[in-house]
Amino acid sequence: MKASRIIINGILIFVAMGAFFLLMQVFGLHRNVYLRLVNFVFVIYGINRTLQGNFKDNINGYFTNIASAILTGVLSLVLGVFAFMLYAEAQGGEAYLQEFADTYIFGGSNPSPYQFGVGLFIEGLASSVIVSFALMQYWKDKVEKIDTVDDRAHNPH
Repeated sequence: MKASRIIINGILIFVAMGAFFLLMQVFGLHRNVYLRLVNFVFVIYGINRTLQGNFKDNINGYFTNIASAILTGVLSLVLGVFAFMLYAEAQGGEAYLQEFADTYIFGGSNPSPYQFGVGLFIEGLASSVIVSFALMQYWKDKVEKIDTVDDRAHNPH
């Protein structure tokens, strides 16, 4: 697991999603729920890029690779939630967030900015973990060396 790869790909996901959401805002499409699903493409790309790099560098083991995949997604998530909360505050705070409240899973009548941030974090964490596990299943079938156990109890170093 390379920290530099996780950081680079996490930032790449963050920048791609940020640019996409800003473009949606500019074109007035930010209320379209289905276009927001495109963020999965960026998450899949970044996490897959981390796993591909691990395999090129012969970093084996299911647990090592799933950890680097999840950490890549979580890094982009933390950056994204923090940046969105700053952007929302600059755009008017609670009034701006009310535009989104009904279109999110955790929505409702009137979430506070902190509730909104926690909800975004939970939603993003779930998608990062799901994408990480799905991609690990893809790589597990394609590359045999991922089947090695990488904990100390089963693989003494």
